[in-house]
Amino acid sequence: MPNLEPALASLSNPRVKGWAKLSERKYRQREGRFKLEGIHLVAEALAAGWPLECVVFDEGLGIPEELIGYADRADVVDAGATLPAWIPASPDIIAKCSETETPQPVFAVALRKQAEPEWLFRQDGGPVVLLDGVQDPGNVGTIVRSAAASGAAAVVLGRGTADLYNAKTLRSTMGALFYIPVLEAELPSLLSEAKERGIPLFGTSLRASESCYDCDLSGSPWLLMGNEGSGLSPDVMEYVDRPIVIPMTGRTESLNVAMAATALLFEAQRQRLSLSN
Repeated sequence: MPNLEPALASLSNPRVKGWAKLSERKYRQREGRFKLEGIHLVAEALAAGWPLECVVFDEGLGIPEELIGYADRADVVDAGATLPAWIPASPDIIAKCSETETPQPVFAVALRKQAEPEWLFRQDGGPVVLLDGVQDPGNVGTIVRSAAASGAAAVVLGRGTADLYNAKTLRSTMGALFYIPVLEAELPSLLSEAKERGIPLFGTSLRASESCYDCDLSGSPWLLMGNEGSGLSPDVMEYVDRPIVIPMTGRTESLNVAMAATALLFEAQRQRLSLSN
């Protein structure tokens, strides 16, 4: 049976007010929590064993059919974690806590997890993607999704990059953030240490002459992706060992940063697979 709590109906309930405030980045950072809206994201979090504080659902509709199996399981969270509370709530509460025009019938309150930076320096886990000032939440979410799909080791969000826990970013990941480590870090200090350890640092640049298809991306290189308009910042670009470009034979000047990252990630995957065959 699920850990079912009494129904909530009052918009002035302190818990409801706290959930609504999680729409604000500063509040999410202070509390170490974030919201997941919609059946798909909540189901992905439960399937991955991500620590959830609670799952709130429309009391009139009941627990969504896609989630009932998780509500009855006791093994859907990391070892030692507390089972989430399942809380029925009025449609007004669901709407108050929603960040979409058409509120979803369920949301969850999840705990933030931060992997240790030292984990990035492993040399057996595929590429690491580092984002330098990538501002669009949709781009950040798509890159996280592509990184998870292509077997990358991790994604690092540098200064000026969109918040991972922004509602649009989360939707764009389609739940992939539960399957790949995502860290926030100051890139210059991180890149300095990577250079000392001999990790190859590739950075995309339209002014580069070396094709990504001529580079060895089969190990655990770091792939640096820059801002949508200005590219990599000077204080990050100075650490790049090899500026690379994605060849384009058609008539366009550049690729969207999420598309460019995806192209590099799957080229790295292709190279790893060719070595293993």
